[in-house]
Amino acid sequence: METHKAKRVEITIELVMQSRLTEALQAADVTGYTIIPVLGGSGRSGDWSRSGQVSRGQGMVQVICIIRPECLDKLLEAAFSVVERHIGVVSITDCDVLRAERF
Repeated sequence: METHKAKRVEITIELVMQSRLTEALQAADVTGYTIIPVLGGSGRSGDWSRSGQVSRGQGMVQVICIIRPECLDKLLEAAFSVVERHIGVVSITDCDVLRAERF
């Protein structure tokens, strides 16, 4: 089966910034993404968990995009315009997709 090279971009950001991020991605012509709630983790400030949080601002989400390699720079510029001033992590990995016309 033929596969096609793509980039997987994962952006972990505060829930309150989700709409700003997705609006920036859409303005950068990113046609698809998936949003997943983040249940907890550990970082520079130590362990944290979503459970027991009453404030919407305490939650985190992960926005996952799979795109064509030539679209990566435009996506990163859009994402960084939101992430640079807020809590957030952006990671990029190479991946292969089966149906390139969907990306």
